Amino acid sequence: MTADLYILRHDGTELFFEIKSPQPNKGQCLEVTQRLLRIHLARRQPRPQVQAYFAMPYNPYGNARSDYRWRYAIDYTPFEDAVRIGQEFWSLVGTDSTYSELLQIYAEVGQECEQAILQLFR
Repeated sequence: MTADLYILRHDGTELFFEIKSPQPNKGQCLEVTQRLLRIHLARRQPRPQVQAYFAMPYNPYGNARSDYRWRYAIDYTPFEDAVRIGQEFWSLVGTDSTYSELLQIYAEVGQECEQAILQLFR
């Protein structure tokens, strides 16, 4: 059994993440849903002891879950129970501030590397 990311918490809770882009196609949605179900079957544990998620590192439609608009993910996954987007995902992986810290790091690196990146396109 494999997952893109596995976390074992100090309390024994196991977190499994299948990480995909925020605009998956129908086939990817169905495949990830099967993987999440297989994780629970293989571990023989229900929630909350084992938690398997379809994770999207960011939401291209806005900051809130309600802003998300990609129909395939909404229609072909257990969206409310098993999909974690942006801040929701990063808060499970780290702390409530992890997502904003990552965005700050990206902004700093972007500013530091801006000229080098622009040179590549000239």
